[in-house]
Amino acid sequence: MDSLIRKYNVAVPRYTSYPTVPNWKTSEFDQHEYITHFKEGLKAANHEGISLYIHLPYCESLCTYCGCNTRLTVNHQVEGPYIDALLKEWLIYRSMFETKPRIAEIHLGGGTPTFFSVAQLKRLVNGLLENSEVAEDASFSFEAHPANTTDEHLTELKTLGFDRLSLGVQDFDPKVQAAINRKQTPEDVARVTTKARALGYRSVNFDLVYGLPFQTLDGVLNAVDEVINLKPDRIAFYSYAHVPWKRPGQRAYDESDLPKGKAKLDLFIQGRKKLMEAGYHAIGFDHFALDSDSLYKSYESGTMHRNFMGYTDRKTEYLIGLGASSISDIGSAFAQNAKSVEGYLKKVNESTLPLVKGHLLTVDEKMIRQHILNLTCKHRTSWAFGSKGEREYMRDRLSKLRDADSDQLVEYGMDWIRLTEKGRYFVRNICSAFDKDYDGSMVSRSYSMGI
Repeated sequence: MDSLIRKYNVAVPRYTSYPTVPNWKTSEFDQHEYITHFKEGLKAANHEGISLYIHLPYCESLCTYCGCNTRLTVNHQVEGPYIDALLKEWLIYRSMFETKPRIAEIHLGGGTPTFFSVAQLKRLVNGLLENSEVAEDASFSFEAHPANTTDEHLTELKTLGFDRLSLGVQDFDPKVQAAINRKQTPEDVARVTTKARALGYRSVNFDLVYGLPFQTLDGVLNAVDEVINLKPDRIAFYSYAHVPWKRPGQRAYDESDLPKGKAKLDLFIQGRKKLMEAGYHAIGFDHFALDSDSLYKSYESGTMHRNFMGYTDRKTEYLIGLGASSISDIGSAFAQNAKSVEGYLKKVNESTLPLVKGHLLTVDEKMIRQHILNLTCKHRTSWAFGSKGEREYMRDRLSKLRDADSDQLVEYGMDWIRLTEKGRYFVRNICSAFDKDYDGSMVSRSYSMGI
């Protein structure tokens, strides 16, 4: 397996969307046409239930490794105006509904959602739920910094219906934490995890990152051991992406401080081995879950979904993004809000949707998207009953799978493909074979650390 991981270690898209954001035809995006698409599919989507992603960008300090859209401040007076804007934006969307919105999923992301006071978070959630219907099997989740998440946060959010949380652990090594300016102790993580379980949260996720500055194999394995001892229900174990030209905070350390090549790959290989020996199941390409967790159950039943929130245990046709930089996905189109807080606030306070770019999917793109979703979530797909154009396109792309076939990563016929057990680790590479915008090779020519 190690040799295969090295061979296919190439930078390929994460496929949280298709087309991927860099390939959106933003110049052709028309906000009015997007709204038309939104209204056309709304009734059916709302009947099944919609998802809301809320971006809360504020942080008190910069985690230098972070690639998220954030705003640094210690001035908590910003909380009120931002919550006001979120609720105004939601009212704009809500005016398009003919019946009460039926909310199946809410996720608070960031930034640091627990930067906000309990009172402001309560005001936000109550505002979202006012004149809305909550689906019987709804799932509400939030991201949290272990060092600043209080018992009051956990208690109030549980009262409001939240039953899942995700803790950004990253690493416990003090030298690594100092480099990335992300400091929390195992005791911080244990406190939040223990309290959440006592309150009845049904799922706790930990984020771990490999490839960070000054990481060593011993340090990562020690972090994995600490995590295993706390037994979170699911774990995201993903690669650090070093892009200092996009994220100036990453210039806090030098590229020479990063583990590279085999050293970085070993962090993933050995960490993955420990997690699986501890009873976690590998899902997708960087997630692990216990068999009692809903993500694993949805994976086994074939109902797991993937969108801008990553892997989820349910599919909703509409994901509405609220807040600065949030992305909405309505199946036939994507749309992204203004990235800057100022730009976002300005548009919302003018009573207009704060959209700045997007993409309306063609018939062919919808077809390719569905096959990529099938591969990332179900590890198989078929086009036997597709249109003539669909069959021709998919059959033509099979020629790009010769290496994957010889390495026993896939099994396929003229009208179907299935990933082998080994192939599941390389699902992104295999998806790239069907991506009409991807012009690279699925096989690595260098250690680009795509895994």
